[in-house]
Amino acid sequence: MNYYEKSLQAHEENKGKLEIRSKLKVTNKDELSIAYTPGVAEPCRKIHEKPEDVYKYTSKGNTVAVVSDGSAVLGLGNIGAKAAIPVMEGKAVLFKEFANVDAIPICLETQDADEIVNIVKNLAPTFGGINLEDISAPRCFEIEKRLQELVDIPVFHDDQHGTAVVVSAAAINALKVVGKSLGEIKVVINGAGAAGTAISKMLLNIGIKNVIVCDKFGALCKTDSSLSPAMRELAEMTNNNLETGSLKDVLAGADMFVGVSAPKVLTEEMIKTMAENPIVFPMANPEPEIMPDLAKNAGARIIGTGRSDFPNQINNVLAFPGIFKGALAVRASRITEEMKVAAAFALADMVKKEQLNEEYIIPSPFAEGVADVVAAAVAAAWK
Repeated sequence: MNYYEKSLQAHEENKGKLEIRSKLKVTNKDELSIAYTPGVAEPCRKIHEKPEDVYKYTSKGNTVAVVSDGSAVLGLGNIGAKAAIPVMEGKAVLFKEFANVDAIPICLETQDADEIVNIVKNLAPTFGGINLEDISAPRCFEIEKRLQELVDIPVFHDDQHGTAVVVSAAAINALKVVGKSLGEIKVVINGAGAAGTAISKMLLNIGIKNVIVCDKFGALCKTDSSLSPAMRELAEMTNNNLETGSLKDVLAGADMFVGVSAPKVLTEEMIKTMAENPIVFPMANPEPEIMPDLAKNAGARIIGTGRSDFPNQINNVLAFPGIFKGALAVRASRITEEMKVAAAFALADMVKKEQLNEEYIIPSPFAEGVADVVAAAVAAAWK
C-alpha cells in the first residue's frame, strides 16, 4: 500500500481528520437554553466564585492543546504552521483514540520563543495540559521550561520526553533478554538534539550510569571548551570517562546504540566492534541509521526502530496518551521525572517474562490497556 497516496486521498475526502461534537443535544428551546444562554450563566457564576470549579463544569480537565510552530516537523524540517496542521490533527486523533483525551491542534505563525511562550500562557486557562510538538532545538528547551514556570498545568514536549520514555522501556526489556543489568552497560546515543538530550536524561534516571552522546562532530565531552551552553549541560551529565573521538571510536565496546540522527551513519563494521549481544535502536525516520537486516547481519542481537514495518517499533504513541491521561486524572501541575520513569517501567512490564524475545521487547500500540496502564503509573507517581 502506498501510504502517502492513501493519506493524501483521506485528508482531501474528509477535509482533515477532526470535527467537534456536542455532548449535549440542542434540538429544542429548552435544550438550547441549557447549553447556552440563559442557563450557561450559572456555571459561569460558579466558576467565578470558585475558579477551581472550572474542572467541574467545563471540558478543561480532559483537553490538551497540541502546539507547534512548524519548525521541525517529522523529517520534513521547517515547513511552517500551515503545513504542520495535518501532523497536529493526527496527534489529536491519537490522544482521542488511544486515551479518550480531547486535543486541539494549535499551529502558530511565529517562531519567536517569547511570542510562543506568551501566546500559549494566555491560552492555558482553556486546557488541562500543553503538548508541545515539532519545535526545533534548542528553542524547544527554553519554551518548555519557561512555559512550565508560568502555568499551573503540565507542559510536555513529546519529541523529547515521549521518545525518551519509550526508548527507556525498550532498553529495560532488551537488557532482560540479553542478561545484562542497567548499571553495568555502556550506551552511545547519536544525536544531541531534543530527543537525544531527553533520552540521555531518562536513561540516567532509570539507572544506566555510562551514557555517551555524539553529535555530528563526535562525542560530547565536558573538557571541550567549544561546546554551546546546551551541549555543555548535556556533556556535564554524561560521558563520565571523558571519551573523545568519532561515533565509531566511542561505539567500540558499547552494549547499546540509540540513534536519533540521520540515515546510514551506523555501519556493519561499527556494530561488530560493540560488546557481545549488542542492542541497536536506529530510530531516524523514515530511513534509520542502519537498516535492520544489515544490523542483524553484523551481529546485533536486538533491534528496534521507529518504523511499523519492522519488529520492536519504538513509537511515542505508547507513551504520551497515557502520560497525559494520568496527569489529567490527578490534576498534576507538571509531569515530573518520577512520573516519566514510572511510565517507562509500567510500559516495560506490559510485556510479561514469558513473552519477551528478541523481536518482542515492547508492546504494540494496539495492545489492550496500554494507555490505562501508563496512566495509572503516572498518576500514582504524582507527588
